[in-house]
Amino acid sequence: MPPRKRKTISRNKKGEEDKNSKESKVVSQPLNNDALSTSPTTLKDNKAGINDIGDLPGIGPATAKKLQDSGFGTLESLATVSIGELVAVGNLGEATSRKIIQAARDALDFGFITAEEVLERRRNMLKITTGSASLDDLFGGGIETGSMTEFYGEYRTGKTQIAHQLCITAQLPREMGGLNVDDNEPVKVVYIDTEGTFRPERILDMSKRWEGDLNIKKTLKNIMHGRAYNSDHQMVLAEKVAKDSQTERIGLLIVDSLISHFRAEYVGRGTLAGRQQKLNQHIHTLLKVAEVGNLAIIVTNQVHSKPDMFFGDPTAPVGGNIVAHASHTRVYLRKSKGERRIARIADSPLLPENETVFAITSDGITDVG
Repeated sequence: MPPRKRKTISRNKKGEEDKNSKESKVVSQPLNNDALSTSPTTLKDNKAGINDIGDLPGIGPATAKKLQDSGFGTLESLATVSIGELVAVGNLGEATSRKIIQAARDALDFGFITAEEVLERRRNMLKITTGSASLDDLFGGGIETGSMTEFYGEYRTGKTQIAHQLCITAQLPREMGGLNVDDNEPVKVVYIDTEGTFRPERILDMSKRWEGDLNIKKTLKNIMHGRAYNSDHQMVLAEKVAKDSQTERIGLLIVDSLISHFRAEYVGRGTLAGRQQKLNQHIHTLLKVAEVGNLAIIVTNQVHSKPDMFFGDPTAPVGGNIVAHASHTRVYLRKSKGERRIARIADSPLLPENETVFAITSDGITDVG
């Protein structure tokens, strides 16, 4: 469902239209969860009849606009923010911030739900096809929305190629493993490029496989590319996605790569604590976008070799425990013969540790012929 604008007319105690109704606020209506998923997010259903932040008690037109400009235009975004963050970002007092957050949580009946309800919602989660049946099987049907998937491996293992192909497959109709339900309101993909490896020409080459099912001319228009030149710029772009996802039909966010700038800017053990703290903040922004906006988050990660490891594979992803704990699904990619690559589930709360073989060809990510 496309985002809609809704006018809220203030009324006095007698139910009469206020004299200042001409200046009544216009509040962005949050996207219906059906826009990308047939189930709501992890929050409970709205049982208070409140549809947007302008309906919350104590929020006037000026405050609503201030919250929207700060990236808190939905009830979900307000219900999940911390008081300190709202004070800093929204430029509000602590008492006001506390009241607003509590009102949003009360409106959403924010609290516990049964495991049975969680299971029912997860059954309706959408999945994005990778374009390879073997890879889709590895992921239990495809890349899941509402979570963060990490691909890590050495150079030329297919991380960026997979990211490029997912830019296309996310725009396919739902019956084909994509997220699109209405050509008039297509699903958009956001690509945060930290290494300058995004190539639209490659997107066009890969798109030819779905020429009869996908509007090739519009494929590139639905991909929003942001070139991040440092870690601060990277974090700003992620925060902008968090804000835009409240009013636009964004289905997939790709960060390629997650760690590149952090690794280059923070050199030496003395800067490690600061780097990890900043990286943790960035990752939590991504996770919040995934949860609240029901987006699929794809991050690619670099690797390093452990010199003290004498047996087994010494390759390990960069980022330490911060990245390891944050990623819902971690996929280790490695090279094989010729065009073949091997993908292995390294960690997942649901998927078993397993691996499969796929190929990188001129057509993109495919099954081994």
